[in-house]
Amino acid sequence: MRRGMRQRMTRRLVAAALVLVTAALATGCGGRSDGWGAEPTSIAGGGPDGVYFAYGTRLAEELSARFDLDVSAEQTAGSVDNLLRVASGESLLGFAQGDAAADAVAGVGAFAEPLPVQAVARLYDEYLHVVVREDSDIDQLADLTGRTVSLGAENSGVNVIASRVLDAADVDVASIDDPQLGLGDSIRALEDSTIDGFFWVGGIPTPGIAELARTTPVRLLPIEQGWVADVNERYSHAYRQADLPVGLYGIAESEPTLAVPNYLVTAADTPDGVVRDVLDALFGARTSIAHDVPVAAFLDRTQAIFTGPVPLHPGAVEYFRSQRD
Repeated sequence: MRRGMRQRMTRRLVAAALVLVTAALATGCGGRSDGWGAEPTSIAGGGPDGVYFAYGTRLAEELSARFDLDVSAEQTAGSVDNLLRVASGESLLGFAQGDAAADAVAGVGAFAEPLPVQAVARLYDEYLHVVVREDSDIDQLADLTGRTVSLGAENSGVNVIASRVLDAADVDVASIDDPQLGLGDSIRALEDSTIDGFFWVGGIPTPGIAELARTTPVRLLPIEQGWVADVNERYSHAYRQADLPVGLYGIAESEPTLAVPNYLVTAADTPDGVVRDVLDALFGARTSIAHDVPVAAFLDRTQAIFTGPVPLHPGAVEYFRSQRD
């Protein structure tokens, strides 16, 4: 009697196991969709000292672990570079400022023609930083005339915003000696006093600037709200007024600035299932990623769909609708 019961239980367990194996095989390796290829996949991040690269690295780790993939984050010049890489198929995913992404789909600004890119999700807001040493005699944007100031790396979203804000503030970009440095090089150059300041657009706190402020006290220049309104009116309505809070990088007072949303983007022809897998990992690992990249905590399903004028990828539309049902 007991042996018969054991045999029946064994058969049931074997049958259940076969069902699970069959389901796993049907959905692909590691439960991933069929749209993934066999080749390694990359995420276009940014410089090693910024939020993009840190976020991209953690997302790559989560995708690799969850779906048995080979995904890595790539160091890049930033938003414009990332959009070009995604459009060309060099990278599957990329981080991009909302203004640069809007320019890309419209084929204006840094883009000679419209790029076939779409949004996976709105992630968080980025803030314009104009960083100088605490002991600097530079107090406002007008003081940058004739100084050596990095306006961001070539093909970066930082460079786009820096040029637009300086124009709104009636500061001639040509009057500034711009070495076009990325964040890491800008930090080292300010630390060595080989530049007078630098522009940066990123999440707060940006790891590299926080590290700089521990050894080299810094200040952040104010961005007047009239300038923000002017830039927003002239370019894609992607910007808003914001404040850099007291205590950020050790600053004693909050400073007005400009904020712009950040999107995770992909090519328009990326398979829908791949985009759904990316969003599963992005939201499923949000808390874990936020331990290493604090801005990941701002990821919100109710806000992630607002990426206009950049269209939301159909796979993302399916994902968010499924979460609502």
